[in-house]
Amino acid sequence: MKWFILVALFGLGLAQHNPHTKHGRTAMVHLFEWRWADIAAECERYLGPNGFGGVQISPPNEHIVLGSPWRPWWQRYQPISYNLCSRSGSENELRDMITRCNNVGVNIYVDAVVNHMCGAGGGEGTHSSCGSWFSAGRKEFPSVPFSNSDFNDHKCRTGSGNIENYGDSNQVRDCRLVGLLDLALEKDYVRGKVAGFMNKLIDMGVAGFRVDACKHMWPGDLAAVYGRLHNLNTKWFSGGSRPFIFQEVIDLGGEPITSREYSHLGRVTEFKYGARLGGIFRKWNGDKLSYTRNWGEGWGFMPGGNAFVFVDNHDNQRGHGAGGASIVTFWDPKLYKMAVAYMLAHPYGVTRLMSSYRWNRNIVNGKDQNDWMGPPSHGDGSTKSVPINADQTCGDGWVCEHRWRQIKNMVKFRNVVNGQPHSNWWDNKSNQVAFGRGNRGFIVFNNDDWNLDVTLNTGMPGGTYCDIISGQKEGNRCTGKQINVGGDSRAHFKISNRDEDPYVAIHAESKL
Repeated sequence: MKWFILVALFGLGLAQHNPHTKHGRTAMVHLFEWRWADIAAECERYLGPNGFGGVQISPPNEHIVLGSPWRPWWQRYQPISYNLCSRSGSENELRDMITRCNNVGVNIYVDAVVNHMCGAGGGEGTHSSCGSWFSAGRKEFPSVPFSNSDFNDHKCRTGSGNIENYGDSNQVRDCRLVGLLDLALEKDYVRGKVAGFMNKLIDMGVAGFRVDACKHMWPGDLAAVYGRLHNLNTKWFSGGSRPFIFQEVIDLGGEPITSREYSHLGRVTEFKYGARLGGIFRKWNGDKLSYTRNWGEGWGFMPGGNAFVFVDNHDNQRGHGAGGASIVTFWDPKLYKMAVAYMLAHPYGVTRLMSSYRWNRNIVNGKDQNDWMGPPSHGDGSTKSVPINADQTCGDGWVCEHRWRQIKNMVKFRNVVNGQPHSNWWDNKSNQVAFGRGNRGFIVFNNDDWNLDVTLNTGMPGGTYCDIISGQKEGNRCTGKQINVGGDSRAHFKISNRDEDPYVAIHAESKL
């Protein structure tokens, strides 16, 4: 019997590693701080037609509303209740978005903030996104309800009540993360409230969760919560499907808590991936693209079947979280597009793209004084809609990296080559590399300060292909460079280091 229970639990974990993307889709995008109505429209007009597999949404639950600083992005990571009204919209708008996105084959993944409630200094009153009353000082959140005994303060042994030493795993799990009131997730009552919140979303049709701050929760407590979760809604998912779980654990090495403690429960964020990839494209510390022949586990990353990867995320693009200055973002568009293309072309992990908004950076002594700034908003603090320009870019401060042609076309590349092996590697022992994915795709990068001019074995069938970086295939014509592959699978590539995008990619469906 014991053996059976172990097998059942292990099976649950493996099932929670599957993102359940539809129609052979392979990538999701984080539409950071977008309103539900805008996400629904984006699924229908852009994400569905262009082969995106899913959207990670900002936390949908009721959150604190802060005036100083003014409506920061991180107020959404300070829950007040599990009511589904947030800066992004109402419960009805959320439900409408989930339905409309699912109907065009785009999954919704929820950012679930369940380690804590708001900060201990959050005050008392109705300054919350649904207007619910709460008292941070008295630890009273009647809309859940949570009260004093539902928090971990009695277990924390530090003088301040906050995490003071990341070398002590008990502190990291039982004390307050930057003053945020830490929920007692070992209590059956608290587990029930958290699972109830997640189950309501599953029943509405979401495909899974990014679970925030997992390092700060005990794996056993998370296992107990995940074990209570419903199967996915059979209106859109096959019977018996488990929610996809990807857990935020910042593990760059050097701390006692490792991502390995969580990988049996679901996928885990591999923060080393973006940190190292950024350093490679920036050519820091002697790193070269040619060293990435064994990219993935060969670089000390977790097994690919457990990994959830990204070039940047909402934290580290503004200097929070992990990775520091090596992270490449939309502020460095040339390097960023190359790094994203490398990630999407490479088979390792489940991939997430970032879709950001601009803010006025003010960097003093290496730190951005404006890293708190929330999304483009009206004078009353409400989030602006995302306007789409005639050239398909976004206006009003929304960056929409996922709409950049070079990134959108690489999403298709990943779908086309899915399941094919990493093959036909070439490098110049510096920063020019190429690799294929079986006979379905091939990509060539020039990140050196000189031109690339080389004939390579692509592994592709002979014919003329449209480069999907300089342009794309439209009907039977190509708006970019054309690449001629011979009957022997060899093709000649010339890439100037001065090109706006010094890389070329072809795939089976870009054949003319």
